[in-house]
This record gives sequence, C-alpha cells and structure tokens, in this order.
Amino acid sequence: MLPASNGMKFGTPLKPSAIKLLMLGSGELGKEVVIEAMRLGIETIACDRYENAPAMQVAHRSHVFNMRDGKMVRKIIEKEKPDYIVPEIEAIATDTLVELEKEGWKVIPTARAVRLTMDRRGIRELAAEKLKLPTSPYRFAASLKELEAGAKAVGFPCFIKPTMSSSGHGQSMAKKPQDLARAWKFAMEDARGKTSKVIVEGKINFDYEITLLTVRHAAGISFCAPVGHIQIDGDYRESWQPQPMSEKALTKAQNIAKKVVGELCGTKGRGIFGVELFVKGDKVWFSELSPRPHDTGMVTMVSQTMSEMELHVRAILDLPIPLLRQGFGGQACVEYRPGASVAIIARGNMKNPTYEGVAEALKITGTHIRIFGKPEVKGHRRMAVALATGKDVKAARKKAMAAGKKVKVVEG
Repeated sequence: MLPASNGMKFGTPLKPSAIKLLMLGSGELGKEVVIEAMRLGIETIACDRYENAPAMQVAHRSHVFNMRDGKMVRKIIEKEKPDYIVPEIEAIATDTLVELEKEGWKVIPTARAVRLTMDRRGIRELAAEKLKLPTSPYRFAASLKELEAGAKAVGFPCFIKPTMSSSGHGQSMAKKPQDLARAWKFAMEDARGKTSKVIVEGKINFDYEITLLTVRHAAGISFCAPVGHIQIDGDYRESWQPQPMSEKALTKAQNIAKKVVGELCGTKGRGIFGVELFVKGDKVWFSELSPRPHDTGMVTMVSQTMSEMELHVRAILDLPIPLLRQGFGGQACVEYRPGASVAIIARGNMKNPTYEGVAEALKITGTHIRIFGKPEVKGHRRMAVALATGKDVKAARKKAMAAGKKVKVVEG
C-alpha cells in the first residue's frame, strides 16, 4: 500500500495494508534505515550478496543473491512488490533499476541518481562538465598506459580510484611514476564491483574535508550541520559534527550540494545524500556523492535529534522535516550537539568475530558502541563504531577515540 503525500495512512507489517520497503544492500547503514522504517510500521525486506548481513538481522525477511544480476533483481522485486526500492551500495544492476522505474516502481532517490553515482565517471562528468562545479583535476584511464598519461597530466602525488567501487576499496595514492603499476593492479583487484577503468585525481591542498548531508524531501532541499571527517585510503575512520567553517565557505558548500542533488532528483526524487567536499579557507571543491546515508554520518546517531537514517526514511515517505536555525552559521534540518564517531576496524580472517572491551568503553561518560553484526572478516573490515558527545567537538572526539581503542575484534 503506497501512502498518499497528504492524508497519509500507515499500514501494519505482514498485513495487506503494509507499506513495503526493500533494501538492496544490507550493511550497517541499511540496518539503521530498516530500524527507522520499522518504527513507523513499515514492512522491510533486506537483500544482499551474503547471508546474515546486518540489516537482515532486523528486517522482516531477507533474500541472498547477486545484486549485479539484473534478472535476479527483477525477480525479487516482482515477487515482493515493494512500495520503495532503496539501494544501499553501488554494486547493483542499475540498468535494471532504470527499467523498473520506467515501469512505475519507486527507486530511491531516483534510478538515474543511483546509476550515475555508482560510476565515478558519471558523477564527475555531471559535476564538472555539466554543472561546472569546481573539482580536483582528473583523467580517466582504461589501461596502465592511459593511467601513466593521466597521472602526468594531473601531477604527483595523485589518487587512483576504480570508477566502480565503494568504502575505499581499490583506492591508493601514487607519489611517483613508479607507483602506478601497483596502483593499477590494486584498483583492478580490490574494487567492489566490475570495473576496468579508474579515475586519477590530482591532489588539492585543502584544510579539511566535509560531508554535507543533504536531504531532498517534499518541501525542498535541507542540510544538516557539516560533518568533518578523516579518511585513510578512501575509507572513513573518524567523523565529527559540527565542522567549523566560515559562513562564506558554508554557503558555497550548500550551493554546490543543492545544484548536484537538485540535478539528480528533479522534483520527484527523495532521500538523503552524502555530499563530500574539500575546503580551504573560503574555497570549496566538489569531491564525491552518495545517494544514501553516508558512513561519516553515523555520528548523527548521537549528535542530532534525528539521525541521517531517520531523515532518509522521513524523506522517502514524504513526512515533514523541520527547519531550525542553528548555531553553526547556517540552517539545518535538525537540532544537534557536538558529537564524534570512530570506526572500529578488524584485521585478519575471522569466521566468528567476537568483541572485547565493550564494557570498558562504555564506562566513558557520553559514549555508545554500535556493533554491526557482520558475520565474518576477510582482510580488514569495519565492524563497529564508537560514538560520543561532549561539551565541544574536541571533547567528543577524544572520548570517541578512547572508547574505540578499548574495543577489540577477535576470533571467538
């Protein structure tokens, strides 16, 4: 049962009146989205390529299949008949989603947004060439020889990223030409998703980088307070909110986010976007964009009165999202307090991950631990997050880091 935008009615899960939401991807962010949807009585279906993924552990039911197989994606959607199809990861048969949307299925935020953002080439060309947004210098390469030419054009050091991947997989930095062969091999072998191309980006001398969580909802586009973060090899390690920035830089950041999100959503798209930006003084550059809750935004589970996942669900369902004047110099869609997050990473190979030090971590006032429930570890994997609030961002970061260091992931 699809609710109307006014006079909305909510059904009961597992009954004919149920509103159904199907997740394509069931990681830690999807798990929180499912929880928020279930709080509103939404029937949830979690899908992923492996069994017992985090969102599967809380959803009403689940399916395991290769989500890059368009025939399987269509089969599951036609079987479940969801009101909303909500992608959580990039490695999905996006061409099939485009077809399904044309047939009347509701893809969040839009099938076009999902298709463009799963491919770094698509979103970069949209931002830099169509929208004329400032970005780092870049080239695309489909071979080591093309990579060498691209790196020469943008200069060293440079960053090499698979055009189709996520969470830092396959990304590396080349400081000199001799590093390129290794970077090419790593990009091809470690990427999440089928790819034969990379983007090579020149380095920007920025002061800090932010994620501007941008919500496209029924009443327009709203922003959360900027989230500062640290990434290592393209993968999030620490985040905090709010990130102090000048009023001029914040305005530029919001204008960039509004342009790209508006282009991707049009008038019908709904949901939250994680817009990544580089900032130096009053200058702002577009970096990347995710059409879904962002890993750096996990801090909002403690720093905001509504987390990014709750905002995502509200936007999807066309529910009201309040606008409140905030102390960070702009306008945000929710109240916040200083908060921080630290990713808890496991390394090695584990079939039965077990967590030590949780009680010790929680002795630190104002801290929280979220264990994702991922069933195994191969190589390295983000398995949990430490969250903290404090009187200011510095205090919150210190507490989150201390709590995160106490939690160890070991083989059970």
